[in-house]
Amino acid sequence: MTPPSSSATGHVLPPAALFVQRFRSTPRGARLARRFVLHQLDGWGVPYGSEASDTAARLVAELTANAVTHRRVSGRDFEVTAEIVDGPPRLAVSDARGETRPPAPGAPPPAMPPLAESGRGMLLVEALADRWEVLDRPPVGKTVVAEWDLPSVARPGVGPAGRT
Repeated sequence: MTPPSSSATGHVLPPAALFVQRFRSTPRGARLARRFVLHQLDGWGVPYGSEASDTAARLVAELTANAVTHRRVSGRDFEVTAEIVDGPPRLAVSDARGETRPPAPGAPPPAMPPLAESGRGMLLVEALADRWEVLDRPPVGKTVVAEWDLPSVARPGVGPAGRT
């Protein structure tokens, strides 16, 4: 096994940690995606309930809810990828609706009524993620990618009970 590498911030990172799974485009699929990603991150040493894990939970919840609510195509699943490869955790949610895109990172939020019950999700992503972008996913669809920096309390590469 390749030894873990250190980042510029001194975190010990696993050499390569990757999780990819497709989920049904339903509210249940979105909930399962969040649970699976948090379980995987915990196994990689981002403790469940930590600030980094809570950030991941909110990002997964928002991006998968968007895929299910606004980007759903009948009979098409959405895909979630979580990875830590020589850098901060990276989350990607892909759906089959390339023609509907969220506003670009840093773009002003769309105008909406003050009491609107939806439409603020990407503002949450903007606030939680240190970096995010929207990528085309040929032949159809798009992928929203978000990264967040780990606080010093998260120790990737060392799982529960000191396992690696």
